[in-house]
Amino acid sequence: MLKELYIENLAVIEQASIPFSQHFNVFTGETGAGKSILIHGINAVLGQRVTKDFVRTGCKKAVISAQFTDLGTPVLECLEALGLSAPDGELLLTREIMADGGSTARINHRIATVSALRELGARLIHIHGQHDNQILRSADQHLQMIDQFGETLPLLQSYQTHFRALQKIAKQLNAAQKAAKERKQKQAYLQTLLEEVRALQIEPGEEDRITEKMQQLQTAEDAAMAVRSAWQLLEENEQSTTASLAEAEQQLQAATFPAADQPEQESWLQRLEAVKVELLDLSESLFQKMEQLSDNEMQYQQLQQRAELFRQVSKTYLCTCDELLERANDAELQLEQIQHDAVAIKTLLEEKNHLLEVVSTEAKQLSQQRAAAARRFTDAVMEQLTFLNMPDVVLQVAHTTGKLTIQGMDSMELLISANKGEAPKPLAKIASGGELSRIMLALKCVIADRDQIPTLIFDEIDTGVSGKAAQKIGFKLKEVGKNRQVLCVTHLSQIAVMANHHLLIEKKVEGERTSTHVTPLDFEGRVQEIARIMAGDSPSKLMLQSAREALQQAQEAE
Repeated sequence: MLKELYIENLAVIEQASIPFSQHFNVFTGETGAGKSILIHGINAVLGQRVTKDFVRTGCKKAVISAQFTDLGTPVLECLEALGLSAPDGELLLTREIMADGGSTARINHRIATVSALRELGARLIHIHGQHDNQILRSADQHLQMIDQFGETLPLLQSYQTHFRALQKIAKQLNAAQKAAKERKQKQAYLQTLLEEVRALQIEPGEEDRITEKMQQLQTAEDAAMAVRSAWQLLEENEQSTTASLAEAEQQLQAATFPAADQPEQESWLQRLEAVKVELLDLSESLFQKMEQLSDNEMQYQQLQQRAELFRQVSKTYLCTCDELLERANDAELQLEQIQHDAVAIKTLLEEKNHLLEVVSTEAKQLSQQRAAAARRFTDAVMEQLTFLNMPDVVLQVAHTTGKLTIQGMDSMELLISANKGEAPKPLAKIASGGELSRIMLALKCVIADRDQIPTLIFDEIDTGVSGKAAQKIGFKLKEVGKNRQVLCVTHLSQIAVMANHHLLIEKKVEGERTSTHVTPLDFEGRVQEIARIMAGDSPSKLMLQSAREALQQAQEAE
């Protein structure tokens, strides 16, 4: 409930603190007094668009604050979602509008976004103006009203829970089927890759090890050539060398040396024998080393063949052997996944079909309940419209069914025939401003005990009506005000007398400036204002008496 509205430097309003009753409040005043400014101020604090024109001339900024009490569950849940709270059970919304066009929003004195104001505002107040008929124009809103009236919301919530689950499963199934299709398309490639890699028997790091080993073998090649050349030289000259050594041995043995030289002779013969043995041993050593180096050469050739194979693989798959191993491991996992895809898809499909059956059943049940609720709803609204002096109105609900959506399978739109003999048509297209106002009031009367928005504002709901119809609108506003807070801008005395709280809006010239003042009226003040509405300025004693009697009758009717 809106407890108090504070306005500072808003257009012609310099400063005003406006208290409200929790029931039926009216604003009255002469045309141009500033009643629309109050509605603009409330819209601003609810997060609607503002401009620098809102700021009073010569002032730096305008300030609008709205204090709310008796906060309902939707408001508290919204505050919680925004990370805010109302510890004292009260809520203060503030909007500051700068002269340069900028604005600042606050919730309970904390800086907030304008969108946060709008979220809260939508749960606090609904403003219905002469040109603000979005609810009546929107078929989705018509469906919501019928759901509220028919108390189908529990079934709708259950349906929406299952529908969202269906959407989630359907999304998962589509993703699984797409992934399975892509893997299936690559199955032959993956299988070939895996078989080739397995045939190659590649070991991690093998390519690097081969390169390193070949470098080592290549380094030993010079030594191998030297050993081969040395052995060949020894092999080629073995006979001549041996013969020369044998001949030298014979010559030394045959010769007779003096006794003094015989020890030297014996030493030479021993050394010749040692040379023969060493020469033979060297030849055998070189031969063994040559055979070993021949094995290295064969190993090098084998490694070279393996390296060439790796180069071909790298060229084919555009990756290293280690990377190919990783691909092979991934291919193996994907091939295993292909085997599991069918099972997973089958499970998801079964779950989807089950949810689709549940959703379809609930949608049909919901549609049946809505159809029955629509009939009761139109009867109830037509009863209210008859009371509001629209007895010839025919109200129908165009009910069609189609594909499943988050709202069910139903589309509902209110159709109206305001005159006998005319076929019902969309009410937003054929109803006048006064008719729309009364229709909106009738709708609010019908769903008053089910609508969770605590405050309703009717801006000039009396447009296009007078006399008995106006009186009945007053009765209905007062009736709605028993369950909801109602604020109403009116020019009709028949409506004003029914209010629980009366606010006078008047424009005054003070010095060189014009200001708008908002004054709560007591009983005598109300008598004066209602008489003015009836007869204009300077009402007669008879008109004052008529106003007094009208007020007394309205109070006694309570």
